[in-house]
Amino acid sequence: MESQGLALVDVERGDVNGTDFKEPLLPRKKSHFPVFATGNESVSFTGIIKSNVSSLESLDYEIVENDVFKQDWRARTNYEVLQYVIMKWTFACLIGVLTGLVALLINLAVENIAGAKLLITLKLLQSNRYVLAGLLLTGINLVLVLFSSVLCVYFGPAAAGSGIPEVKAYLNGIDAPEILAPNTLVVKILGSIGAVSAGLCVGKEGPLVHVGACIASLLGQGGSKRYHLRWKWLQVFKKDKDRRDLVTCGAAAGVAGAFKAPVGGVLFALEEASSWWRSSLLWRTFFTSAVVAVVLRIGSMLCKEGKCGLFGAGGLILFDVSDVVVGFSLLDFLPVVVLGVSGGIIGSIFNKLSSRTCVFYSHYLHKKGSVAKVMLACFVALVTSIFCLCLPALGHCRPCPHEALMANECPSYGRTGNFKKFNCEAGHYNDLASLLFTTNDDAIRNLFSTNTPQEYHYASVLIFLVETFLLTLMTYGIAVPSGLFIPVILNGASFGRLVGILMSSSHNLKLDEGLYAVLGAAAFLGGSMRMTVSLCVILLELTNNLSMLPLVMLVLLISKTVGDIFNKGLYDIHVRLKGFPLLESHSEPFMHQLTAADALKNPLVKMARVEKVGVIMDILRNTKHNAFPVIDFSSPPGKPVFCGLVLRSHLLVLLKHKAFQPRRDSSLDILKLFSGFDFAKPGSGKGMVIDNIEVSSEEEDMYIDMYPITNASPYTVLETMSLAKAYTLFRQLGLRHLCVMPKTPQDEPILGILTRHDFVPENLLTLYPYLKHRATKVPRLSSFLA
Repeated sequence: MESQGLALVDVERGDVNGTDFKEPLLPRKKSHFPVFATGNESVSFTGIIKSNVSSLESLDYEIVENDVFKQDWRARTNYEVLQYVIMKWTFACLIGVLTGLVALLINLAVENIAGAKLLITLKLLQSNRYVLAGLLLTGINLVLVLFSSVLCVYFGPAAAGSGIPEVKAYLNGIDAPEILAPNTLVVKILGSIGAVSAGLCVGKEGPLVHVGACIASLLGQGGSKRYHLRWKWLQVFKKDKDRRDLVTCGAAAGVAGAFKAPVGGVLFALEEASSWWRSSLLWRTFFTSAVVAVVLRIGSMLCKEGKCGLFGAGGLILFDVSDVVVGFSLLDFLPVVVLGVSGGIIGSIFNKLSSRTCVFYSHYLHKKGSVAKVMLACFVALVTSIFCLCLPALGHCRPCPHEALMANECPSYGRTGNFKKFNCEAGHYNDLASLLFTTNDDAIRNLFSTNTPQEYHYASVLIFLVETFLLTLMTYGIAVPSGLFIPVILNGASFGRLVGILMSSSHNLKLDEGLYAVLGAAAFLGGSMRMTVSLCVILLELTNNLSMLPLVMLVLLISKTVGDIFNKGLYDIHVRLKGFPLLESHSEPFMHQLTAADALKNPLVKMARVEKVGVIMDILRNTKHNAFPVIDFSSPPGKPVFCGLVLRSHLLVLLKHKAFQPRRDSSLDILKLFSGFDFAKPGSGKGMVIDNIEVSSEEEDMYIDMYPITNASPYTVLETMSLAKAYTLFRQLGLRHLCVMPKTPQDEPILGILTRHDFVPENLLTLYPYLKHRATKVPRLSSFLA
């Protein structure tokens, strides 16, 4: 599993920050999840792939209403407003075009590389050159995985894994380094091609979501300053909120490009990825997904003309079962319910085993280093190749169907097709080889095939189910881009087809074996990923059969309900394993017993409205706070007044440009020296740091009037407000800082600042251990009831 390494949360008042350590820390032995510490210690999260320590920052979706912002707002012309709106839609279109082109590129490369590999291997097998065929298949797979793993380990560690947990964390307000960087984008594309072409039990769908998010992020920030790729005409957006909306469009475009499911992409972004949603964003994501669909349709038309080499129908996923009229009786609901319950149980087991496997890899890889990560990936590739070569010997030779035999489709010697001859006699095919000697997309298509009763022996499907289940657990966690959508669908389709074969002996049941496979895939997806609406629409767009809607809805609802009893969804588990302090949509029940003041621990660092440069430099050097309360001690006399919050990044801009005034009572018109773009946050990276700013001793005795850059209207709550209510405000508004004010007039105008760290349940339970009994089992049940 990919990771940003060991995420560190600084317990000082301010924000989620990082502290460098020479060696990454590991979680406590008794827990597979990160545990926060108290006091002035740094707190560690589990790091899975990346070995060096990384820091986390929070994104800020609040509008900083200071004098500079107000001046920019008043000075905006109609032309600038129109340009802003046009650029939003232009970027949405560009995201769709670029993501669609990347999806075509990945599919084209995978189908040609994997197709050529399988064609050569099957020709050698037909010539009885088994050893050479095995060596060739294993060698090609090892080279492809080695290429993908080396890229991930040494050039783009954040590109390993599916990328959906990273995108989900970013859209929740967590800015982890490198997750949307240009090197991550390049490694994600090339690594996905290598891993999927090698036949690993991975998919390219999760990585495409990450790719779409990376493309959106690069467009939203006007390129990359680190890699000297900057386009001034693209530098329109200066707020995290605008960039977040673009990344949401990118995530939707990734799903649309992966499955040719534009509506499913929009619903995926709404249900699973995004933490904040509004109607205008719905329009833009829908537009982006529609652009992706157009690009894919044009690409499909070109490839049908034979201009794409070995690229065939398997490249752009569409598991068409539209030729089957879905008729079902009341008795058919019994196996459907059984599929839903079984999918929920098996999905929750898969989630548990997957997290355990990733934690095991984490311990092992941290101890062994980068070379061990590459070797582990190659070992998984070797095991996958051995299974592919040896397991077909356990399959059954079955006579070719008459129609396929007359159409010269059985046995099939090419890359696609349902019938692989392997070691069988003329006129027969090996049913297990037909599932193993093909791409994952074609294997799912074979399992979904309808009007093909008894095409597979139940023992062969059972062997294939066990093999894919084990390989999926082994593969997700190694240092390669590895999506989970296709492996989960493959497992579910195998299970569903097996149930369909066993049920086919009953003449009272009307469902086709292929439809059982579709329902099995839905059950496994719902039981592991815990999505409903988006998965339902994606499956219907994939299968092109709207008449399956009632059964798919029923299976998804049952499997999700059953799975929620045991554990959380797959992506939620891996978000936590990666150390991202995700804020859920609802607060924990025990937070109702705490007040906002109870979550305040450390002393508050304040600044005067007009402060000495030397004092500001000392505060910035000795703290990691990202916001400071500004206090005016002059009015009224003897009564300090809270003016608002000033951000560290804004202070650094004034220090860098030497916006100083010689005396406390002198004036400097900052509004004439700066505009809003001067204070715009960089899209990625840390921007300016205090260590790179030099101030002379004479300048340290000068002053800065911070009122023009002070947010005079920050969100505040009373100290007596319940922490659950404060959590809801913080989460719904996407805040970075929430000020806690005293209920009665005191000498202190502000008591403290709540940040993301203060709302993390593990931190609160460490401070108040007597509330732990309220946190066991209750959150999961309350989430279901909510």
